[in-house]
Amino acid sequence: MLILFQSKSAAEVLMFAQHARPILVAAGKTFDSPDLPERGVITRAQLDAAIAGIESLAAADTSHHDHADEHDDATEHPIAQHVGVRRRAWPLLAMLRLAREKGEDVTWEPAPIW
Repeated sequence: MLILFQSKSAAEVLMFAQHARPILVAAGKTFDSPDLPERGVITRAQLDAAIAGIESLAAADTSHHDHADEHDDATEHPIAQHVGVRRRAWPLLAMLRLAREKGEDVTWEPAPIW
């Protein structure tokens, strides 16, 4: 399932549910089933803890390379490159930070069918 994250002041963020779930767990969300609920909210009161949790998850991402000479991506097509948690979480993290600044909630729901 494709999930759409929304807040009033940020662009929408799309993410597959299987990738969103561990990020939301790091943000402090708990779920009764192994599947991500179709709809949910990160309230403005939860934003500080959610941001800190996602930042910790991103910092623990060992797939990120700070030095270009460690891994030569020039020969690998971008579609074949691994997308680590840090890259995957960045758009949502940016949305959460802006929502915190503006005092807004962040919601998620199934993305509309195109």
